[in-house]
Amino acid sequence: MTKQKVSFSWAFKEFIWPRKKIVLIGLVLIIFKSLAGLVLPYATKNLIDEIIPSKDMQALTMLLIVVSSSILIQSVSSFSLTRLLSVEAQHLISLLRAKVQRKLLTLPISFFDNNKSGALVSRVMTDVEGVRNLVGTGLVQLIGGTITAIISLVILIKINATMTFFVLVPVAIFAFIALKAFGFIRPIFRARGKINADVTGRLTETLNGVRVIKGFNAEEQENKTFEKGVELLFLNVKKSLTATALMTSSSTLLLGLASAGIMGLGGYYIMNGTMTYGEFVSFTLFLGFMIAPIVQMSNIGSQLTEAMAGLDRTQELMQMTEEDDPKVRKVFLDKITGDVVFKDISFGYDENKEVLHDINFSAPAGSVTALVGSSGSGKSTIAGLAATFLNPSKGLVTLDGVDLSKVNLSSYRNKLGVVLQDDFLYEGTIRENILFPRPNASDEELQKAVKGAYVNEFTDRFEDGLETVIGERGVKLSGGQRQRISIARALLADPKIIILDEATSNLDTESESFIQKSLQILMKDRTTFVIAHRLSTIQKADQILVVEDGNIVERGKHQELIDKKGRYFDLYTYQSRI
Repeated sequence: MTKQKVSFSWAFKEFIWPRKKIVLIGLVLIIFKSLAGLVLPYATKNLIDEIIPSKDMQALTMLLIVVSSSILIQSVSSFSLTRLLSVEAQHLISLLRAKVQRKLLTLPISFFDNNKSGALVSRVMTDVEGVRNLVGTGLVQLIGGTITAIISLVILIKINATMTFFVLVPVAIFAFIALKAFGFIRPIFRARGKINADVTGRLTETLNGVRVIKGFNAEEQENKTFEKGVELLFLNVKKSLTATALMTSSSTLLLGLASAGIMGLGGYYIMNGTMTYGEFVSFTLFLGFMIAPIVQMSNIGSQLTEAMAGLDRTQELMQMTEEDDPKVRKVFLDKITGDVVFKDISFGYDENKEVLHDINFSAPAGSVTALVGSSGSGKSTIAGLAATFLNPSKGLVTLDGVDLSKVNLSSYRNKLGVVLQDDFLYEGTIRENILFPRPNASDEELQKAVKGAYVNEFTDRFEDGLETVIGERGVKLSGGQRQRISIARALLADPKIIILDEATSNLDTESESFIQKSLQILMKDRTTFVIAHRLSTIQKADQILVVEDGNIVERGKHQELIDKKGRYFDLYTYQSRI
């Protein structure tokens, strides 16, 4: 089955069938509108051939009532159609955006590592918009136009079969050209969605990193990169416009030639007395009713083609395997002790390149395990496995003897707290950022976290205190202040397992002294994994694992490793000299 068929059947099942009642009402309305529209050309024939020659005023009055009623029906049905389907289409877009965003957040960390955030924003906000042409007036107008064209065709054949056949030849040629054009356009629209997402993604990165760009005087470099992206977008649009222009111009040419031919044939039949004036005018009007939907269908077809291209990409995303796969992760945790064990763990971001090799260690409940080593040695990967952000290629990570790869992630992560090197804060107030893991926490619990992380040490100096707005990603705060907010957030979450990834990396000496005290509170009776380059921060750890090239090369307590005078001793004495 082709991609297009798969996509349309998915779209039909997902969007159209659940709204079959509304779509059916839309179809009824457009049939009423179409049939009411056919009254005028039929009435014109009666007016010219019968009413005017007989000078029948009563018949004229009746005809005007019928025509006026049909126009009223057209107006009411047109308004109802737009109001019903357009509103439902916009409602569906909002629901679908929410659904796609919800799906995004179920995908594994590796997916986000491989996709730009701006590109994903485009998939949520832009790709789904085409659905309005399926549930909105687009698809219904396509069906209604087809019905109008068929009814008009039957009437045209009845009036004059020869003239009708003469028209059908260029219409068939135009239909063939349109179908070919749609086949050519769809991949272009699909590629446009990707290009647009890439350009949006790059622009988002540029705006987020504006300080770095200005700091390195790299504005011109970014300008050129963006210009290259928009140039690709322009070339893509240029291709689709060429195909669209071909359809438009071919319809103008072919249907124009058909109209000229009809004038000739109609004039010939009238002069020979085989066609009345009324029949000729009626034929011309019905011809318009047949051709107009066909031309309109080409425009709607183009819109539907663009919609299906966007929905192709949405379908791909919606069918991706979720991180918390209910078929695999069936174990739900209630209370946990916190014993974490790594058994023969190997891991690689790429299939052919391992970054961890046969890692074995135990982190008993309430203990502090420190991971040290040079950059790129595998420390953060071990922490990522403990956080279930990653899954091992080989071996098992167990919690209280339960395989973490089989555990429901929500039931595990509500017992997990993380303070990462890249401390993420929302634009908003300090209070909102600390309350992030538990929005309904009491003020007493909030104040306990604030004091435990020494956030009050700097918020007391702010005019608005905890209500201070910190700007996007907390740009109005120092690195140490941002880090203390992250630690307060972890304190409020009250987890059983803590992962601290370079949690003191952004702190000055004074801030670090505050944080060391708060970390002691945070780590008490909790299983803790600490990653730190500043080895002074982990001297009290229950065990220190020295990781190099994906292997644990040394393990033990601080003094034991110093006495060994191995890799840890080298790292520690080197830092002491700095």
